[in-house]
Amino acid sequence: MAEIGGTPLAGNTAATRPTVSIESRESWVAALITLGLLSISYGSPLLLVVGLKPITEDLGTARQLVALAGAMTWLGTGLGGILMGQVAERIGMRLTVMFGAVMIALGLAISATGNLWAILIGHAVFVGLLGNGALYPPLLVYVSRWFDRRRGTALALISSGQYVAGMIWPVLFEHAMTVYGWPATMVGFALILLMTVPIAAIFLRQPPEAPAAPGFGDAGTRREVLGMRPNTVLALMCIAGFLCCVPMAIPQAHLVAFCSDIGIPAMQGAAMLSVLQGSAFVSRVLWGWLADRIGGLKTVLMGSACQAVAITAFMATQEEIGLFAVSAVYGLGFSGIIPAYVVAIRELYPSSEASWRVPTVLFISMGGMAFGSWFAGALFDHFGFYAPAFTSGLLFNLANLALVGFLVLRQRRYGGVRRALA
Repeated sequence: MAEIGGTPLAGNTAATRPTVSIESRESWVAALITLGLLSISYGSPLLLVVGLKPITEDLGTARQLVALAGAMTWLGTGLGGILMGQVAERIGMRLTVMFGAVMIALGLAISATGNLWAILIGHAVFVGLLGNGALYPPLLVYVSRWFDRRRGTALALISSGQYVAGMIWPVLFEHAMTVYGWPATMVGFALILLMTVPIAAIFLRQPPEAPAAPGFGDAGTRREVLGMRPNTVLALMCIAGFLCCVPMAIPQAHLVAFCSDIGIPAMQGAAMLSVLQGSAFVSRVLWGWLADRIGGLKTVLMGSACQAVAITAFMATQEEIGLFAVSAVYGLGFSGIIPAYVVAIRELYPSSEASWRVPTVLFISMGGMAFGSWFAGALFDHFGFYAPAFTSGLLFNLANLALVGFLVLRQRRYGGVRRALA
């Protein structure tokens, strides 16, 4: 067993940086276009977040069932990323993004018919699986191929589209739902999406060819990652992603309803959600900068620790000012976790495997978002308040810290990628 050049490459981001970079001005243009695309498309899951209480009341159903539709959107996005990642490899990002935009709009139109099954199918299949599944995971891989030295910063920037959406859309959705109703708001946003996303997608270009990266096993060799089989490490990262995304989903999916339940107006709850997403946007770029310097796994560990502190703080106050402050702190904490997972995968595995390894981790992680969103609603329906949901989120977060801590220790011991002759 021998290290490549005697250096544990993937454990040290500086060691993996090539002498000739593929980065250029076009790289940042691609990143900014992608940021714009995701800032619009990620408004679609927020419609159910803002409308959770009025939709539940209008349909006369349990809150957990409407929350389930939001959960299935996340799950569908992750699963769709695996499928549409392969499609994007064959037909290119332009057509893939255009297809996804049409599917999101169709899903919102179906959901606006006002039937619970229509909302479940419209969001799980069209908004999630075929819609956002064709945008978020494939676009992460797409942008990662434009960068080799500042990949963490770029991925953090484009992933911030989720938080730009969170700053802009919740307050607008709350106002529109109050004036026009939630079905009309869904249809109106579908039209906005159809008029913007396909046009922006026209400007997506083919990324440059990546040079052969040192440190990855050649043909006829068997790689080890962190001293283990590559797929074993991937499985552990998937489990860790699930565990951290369960608590991540709870405030994002239930904050507006939680505020309404404790006597805070829904408009203020929507403003809190915007504050949460805004602070996440500001801090995510800083987390990306950190990932470029200390590596993806260590950044995941630090972000998860911050998230655990913030989720605990949600159980400590029910005052409006306090919740605004906690929302801001929570956004600062959790925002760097998912991009750091992508950075870690790109550090540990070759570019040729990114189109399926990245969406696989995102699928399981979004499964955690889906479960967390639904589980919090189920716990509320059972207990009548949200404290048990926040407590369960903290327990999932602590399990994530233990698992990611184990991977970081393995990285310190074994470095990153080693290879042995087959």
